[in-house]
Amino acid sequence: MRTINRRALLRGTAAAALNAVASTRVTVASAAQAPAQNSATPSRTPPKTVAGIAVPDTKLASSALGLATEVYPPYLLNHALRTYVFGSLAGRAQKKDFDEETLYIACVLHDLGLTARYEGDLPFEIQGAEAARKFLTEHGVAEEKADMVWDGIAMHVTIIGGYKRPEIALVGAGAGADVLGPDPAEVPAARFAETLDAFPRLKFKEQFLKTCADVVTRHPRSAGRTFMRDVAERYVPNYHPRNFCDFIDKAPFTE
Repeated sequence: MRTINRRALLRGTAAAALNAVASTRVTVASAAQAPAQNSATPSRTPPKTVAGIAVPDTKLASSALGLATEVYPPYLLNHALRTYVFGSLAGRAQKKDFDEETLYIACVLHDLGLTARYEGDLPFEIQGAEAARKFLTEHGVAEEKADMVWDGIAMHVTIIGGYKRPEIALVGAGAGADVLGPDPAEVPAARFAETLDAFPRLKFKEQFLKTCADVVTRHPRSAGRTFMRDVAERYVPNYHPRNFCDFIDKAPFTE
């Protein structure tokens, strides 16, 4: 299926494995304990509807957006919001039933591990998943829902996520669409343009790669990957995997 292939392409190149550092306990600071990375950026209320997709405005959704606004630079905040719209459009095209609030929160918080407040030695998706679960627990969210958000964030860079329930799978679908370009069968051109108009890219290609590189510079162990790729590079002749940076460079976006 085209959607799975696109998602697999992104995840296969971007996935970070739980290797030797998997047993390291991740420490996540709460919002009240850590300084904001982007505290000068004011909170904002997104449009009620973007590209035909209703944006949740529940108390919990607003709190999640508030946290994202505090810790994300503007380009990453817009990416998170586009991820929700593109993921929702993909889910609608695939005729999936999903809880909009759960998907929204997972999408909005899916890059917490790339922020100064929550980055660490584990892969960024695990750092972010742990931070999101702590946030939800502090807000009294049921364990089942917190676990779904955790899975959606932790699995959004792996092919595994694509085979999970929609609230999990669509996080990766939305993020993949925003990084590599959406499937036009799922995101029509008019909806695509409306989403970018609502949440501009703000030099996403350049800024995203720089952010990832900065995190790895500070936390080298966070750049994990599966052991199968290590084996392939060592023992399989002429094994030359394509680099994720090339996918971003060739994505159908100007920025």
